[in-house]
Parts: sequence; structure tokens; C-alpha cells
Amino acid sequence: MNINEFNRLLAQKRRELDNLIRRKMPEKVGKMAKAHYQDNIRVRQGFQNGGITPYPATRRKQSGSNSAAANYGALLSSKKHLYNSIKYTPSDYRVRVANDLKYAPVHNWGGTVQVTPRMRRYFWYRYISTPGKKKGKKTVESDEQKKWKALALSAKKKSAFVIPQRQFLGKSRELEDQIWQTLDNEVRSVIHKS
Repeated sequence: MNINEFNRLLAQKRRELDNLIRRKMPEKVGKMAKAHYQDNIRVRQGFQNGGITPYPATRRKQSGSNSAAANYGALLSSKKHLYNSIKYTPSDYRVRVANDLKYAPVHNWGGTVQVTPRMRRYFWYRYISTPGKKKGKKTVESDEQKKWKALALSAKKKSAFVIPQRQFLGKSRELEDQIWQTLDNEVRSVIHKS
């Protein structure tokens, strides 16, 4: 190989590496990050960053109810809105991974939520649709009904409830290690490819 062939090969490898870093890696990293963050919700039930920080138990889990909703893990529901809304947008040399749902930040960082009139209507609906418990020939309010009624009747001005932090997006050492390993493998395959 003479110097001209070497320079051509070097220019070709530079173009391939630039294409890898600019176009291919953002797409790969986006897919890896989305899968990692979805696994935080579905599989790990906690945030993985140098170990797993488990999510606080949900009230529906603690209630001991046999309903289908009580069997879902934290941040999961039958429709999986939060889970399915994790998206990535690749661009040149970078990728943006986010969840644009209105309530995603409250779950990711925790916070206080004010009770709205719409929520009160929902609480009344749940109160009415939840069956009472039998006591002899009478039907009395069940514990779950009492919970919904208390939420619906809470003080109008000051009613709020705290959502504990259940982080599912953010910096993760394990994800970074996986990204660096993938980048290393991809760069090596470009360099060693003839």
C-alpha cells in the first residue's frame, strides 16, 4: 500500500466514523435508553443507577385489594400511558430521550398535586362504583369506599396529596456503560472492516 492508497483509506474510515457518530449511534443509543427506562418501570420496579432504588409501594398495592388495578406495579396501568410515552428523538451527534406526558415530571421527581373539581367527580364516581361490604342483612361502606369519600369531601382550598418520587428517567451508570461498550464495539468494527 502506497501513501495515496493509505490517505484514501484513512479518509474513507474518517467518513464512516463520522457517519457512525452522527447518524447511527444516536439511533442505537435512543433505542437502548428507551428499553432501559422501560425496564426500570416494567421489570425492575425501581431506578437503576449504581444499583436499584426500588419504587415506594403504591396505595393500591398496600390496600390488599384483589382488583386488577391492585396487581399492576408502580407507574403501570392497563393502558400503560406513562410506559409507552417514553420516546427518543435522534439528531446529528445526539439523541433526546423524554416523556412528554403532563404528569411524567411529578412521577419522576415527586411532588404535590392539588385536587381539582374533575378529580372530585372521579372520586365520587369511584365511591359509587365500589361495592360496599355486607354486615348481616345490611350493606355498609367498605374501607375503599371510605377512602374515595374522604378524597371527594376533602377541604376545597387546601386539598392536595403528595406523589412520592418514582424516578424512571435520568442519568444511569449502567446505561452509560452499555452505551460506551456499544460505541467501542461499533468503532472497532469500522476500523477493522476492510
